[in-house]
Amino acid sequence: MLELSYIRENTFEVAQRLAIKNIDATEMLQQIIGLDTRRREAQTELDNSLAEANIISREVGNLMKAGKASDASELKNRVAELKLQAKELSENLDRLVNEQNNLLVTLPNVPHISVPKGKTPEDNQIVHSEGEMPVLQPDAVPHWELATKYDIIDFELGNKVTGAGFPFYKGKGARLQRALINFFLDNAIAAGYLEIQPPLLVNEASGYGTGQLPDKDGQMYFCQVDKLYLIPTAEVPITNIYRDEIVKATAFPIKNVAYSNCFRREAGSYGKDVRGLNRLHQFDKVEIVQIQHPDHSYETLEEMREYVSTLLRKLELPFRVLKLCGGDMSFTSSLTYDFEVYSAAQQKWLEVSSVSNFESFQANRMKLRYKDEFGKTRLCHTLNGSALALPRIVASLLENNQTSDGIRIPAALATYTGFDLLT
Repeated sequence: MLELSYIRENTFEVAQRLAIKNIDATEMLQQIIGLDTRRREAQTELDNSLAEANIISREVGNLMKAGKASDASELKNRVAELKLQAKELSENLDRLVNEQNNLLVTLPNVPHISVPKGKTPEDNQIVHSEGEMPVLQPDAVPHWELATKYDIIDFELGNKVTGAGFPFYKGKGARLQRALINFFLDNAIAAGYLEIQPPLLVNEASGYGTGQLPDKDGQMYFCQVDKLYLIPTAEVPITNIYRDEIVKATAFPIKNVAYSNCFRREAGSYGKDVRGLNRLHQFDKVEIVQIQHPDHSYETLEEMREYVSTLLRKLELPFRVLKLCGGDMSFTSSLTYDFEVYSAAQQKWLEVSSVSNFESFQANRMKLRYKDEFGKTRLCHTLNGSALALPRIVASLLENNQTSDGIRIPAALATYTGFDLLT
């Protein structure tokens, strides 16, 4: 959530930067500023009314002590009038605050000044690419056929037991999943991240804290009876650990890593682009989260970008890094890098990670703060990244490494799988 002071002092700039996300926020910004003016006026009126009531109440006490009960009685009536007025003013203030907050939580984060203009993924900027494109044998097939051939992933069984988008992993397929999870976790721990195993359900406050609510309400699975949401990513519970906290500045950077199942309704997704592992409703992911001092968050973003790159290098996957244009960015992000790996059998790039800086947007919603060297309370910056999401990594590993003898497992991963050839 953007800070009110920032909106008031930089209204034109906020509107211009949100336009990069293809959002015309001019009218909403004026509404927010108008409500804020009325809110401050209402607060002043309430404070004055309460102050007058307090002054008169002390006067009443003095008159009673002086034996002037009749004079005190008249002032008591005035105090009663002021208290009634204060009650009405307080209710009006609450209404203005709620109305203002309802607008603020629907206003997206402003993009960083380096974010390119654009409306679709085609407008994203390729900022880096590396790795050799695999040359496959003529009879190469996509991963969903390989999964059936080697009996490692059962999509039909998942459809029977749950529904489309909930596959079963079997035998070496399950072992490959477990190997990747441990590989990603061990690398993160070696890079200084603290491993956390989070709950898979969160309350509404947590959803609002990281910005999934109300923006992605329709894309989240909701448990109606208990009013809990299944997490779309470990970002939500991990970042919310620090909700309503004042962290020590000496603790920066705070680095956490978590493996979790992720649940996404992906409403409206269909067609050939969602076949097999390309898009699932439940999948595994290892997430890295950092809480950082505002002065160092963009340096940290570049470090996280390089860290994800090292994982892909170790897996010997050709990849590219894109800086997302305004129109392809998330509601909460200030700057996002997407990582895509090349899927040789499908002959397409598949997104496997997003690394983002949210600046103070999430921290303001969560009231996540620190005290600077002068003792003043300030908002932290939050960052996160997939390191990595498993489904499309598995798809690319299977497709890119298929041979006539079986599927070759990269050396760095074979230590975890216990086999270097999947047959």
